[in-house]
Amino acid sequence: MSAPAHDLPAARDLLGAIPTGLFIGGEWQPGSMGSTFPVTDPATGGTLVEIADASPEDGIRALDAAVAAQEAWAATPPRTRGEILRRAFDLLQERRDEFALLMTLEMGKPLAEASGEVTYGGEFLRWFSEEAVRISGRYATSPEGTGRMIVSQHPVGPCFLITPWNFPLAMATRKIAPALAAGCTVVIKPAALTPLTTLAFARLLEEAGLPAGVVNVVTTTGSGKLSAAILSDPRLRKLSFTGSTPVGQRLIEQSAQNVLRTSMELGGNAPFVVFEDADLDKAVDGALAAKFRNIGQACTAANRFIVHEAVADEFARRVTERVKGMRVGHGADEGVAIGPLIDADAVAKAAELVGDAVSRGAAVLTGGEAIPGAGSFFQPTVLSGVAAGSQILREEIFGPVLAIATFADEDEAIRLANDTEYGLVSYVFTRDLARGQRMIERLQTGMMGLNVGVVSNAAAPFGGVKQSGLGREGGFEGIHEYLSTKYTLTPDPFGA
Repeated sequence: MSAPAHDLPAARDLLGAIPTGLFIGGEWQPGSMGSTFPVTDPATGGTLVEIADASPEDGIRALDAAVAAQEAWAATPPRTRGEILRRAFDLLQERRDEFALLMTLEMGKPLAEASGEVTYGGEFLRWFSEEAVRISGRYATSPEGTGRMIVSQHPVGPCFLITPWNFPLAMATRKIAPALAAGCTVVIKPAALTPLTTLAFARLLEEAGLPAGVVNVVTTTGSGKLSAAILSDPRLRKLSFTGSTPVGQRLIEQSAQNVLRTSMELGGNAPFVVFEDADLDKAVDGALAAKFRNIGQACTAANRFIVHEAVADEFARRVTERVKGMRVGHGADEGVAIGPLIDADAVAKAAELVGDAVSRGAAVLTGGEAIPGAGSFFQPTVLSGVAAGSQILREEIFGPVLAIATFADEDEAIRLANDTEYGLVSYVFTRDLARGQRMIERLQTGMMGLNVGVVSNAAAPFGGVKQSGLGREGGFEGIHEYLSTKYTLTPDPFGA
């Protein structure tokens, strides 16, 4: 390209229209301290725009607005709440190109993948617009026949939503949509690395007719202090967080003070198991989707490729051939498959994990190094012969590195796959349906892809077990994270 992507006319116009303030009580406003911070393009290191840097006091003002709007929003008819979400869905489809380009600029993912995220993120708006009117309860006679039991569902109240940088739109819609459908107001804090998409989405919600104060957005570089202030306020009733396990653990501790409802979507270390009877063409396609989607920067990314020793060499050969053909560059450039990692720290981590694996005997089949020059790029990489004990088998990679280890039989594959404190998602490739069923039963993960490499769907419950989190997002289960159950006993209406 002759100019950085953010200097091109379409990008300049888009960035010039992005709100740069905090969104509190239906108004765009500067932070109370007047501070700002830059949002950068990871492909160039250049500044895209400066936005407001919220203080803890700003966070409390946002919570004030959510609390003030809570009663009226909870009393809003479910159909009305659903129609607002549906209008937001329609507006998002109309502006999908703008949102896709914005995500590519601030996060780096290829434009085609960013467009896919608009589709995925939008589905949460559509799904929960339909679920808003399906919140149900039950009515029953008590077993003794002396009264009537009424079980009803009610919004939990004001919620604090913390979203990560890697899926700026989908993680916002996955939390905001069920909260609004349930009748909850929210304060959302997007990651400082990629806040622009959330700001643009808040403006879209305004246009869709969302009342003032129902959604409030605070952007900040002081996440710890701002979050602590909000979490310590007794008016807050719910926390939903997507991010690393260590941060999630600290937030759970802080949430305990006021016994908050919590949803935690935390780290992953997904095994990708290929048996000797697998369709290798499908396994390779699945591997590329599970590993290199979002440049490997996804909690659902396959982290450990556990391949039967009889097919490991052929699997590695086929995967390597495909990975060698991946074009690296700015996500806005045509044909790019691998964009930049989010920052220099991510590049350094990928290099460290590869270096450790190689020092323990792994072979680099392609890639393996950072790419010098502007931006934070790392070569798409395939490693084979990764030894037990390698850091890359223990830690979440969050980069375009495919690491292959081998196994001899089914029991060993299960032992290796479950040998982690995480349990978000697993992938299994086999033609044996009975074996597939056994893997469903024995793998310790909250989700599983059987002969598929992508599992995420707005209509399905997303979440993990062990240190990968608590609760579920999406599906029928997703709205219940924002509802509380009330039981009422009434006398026998017949006076018996």
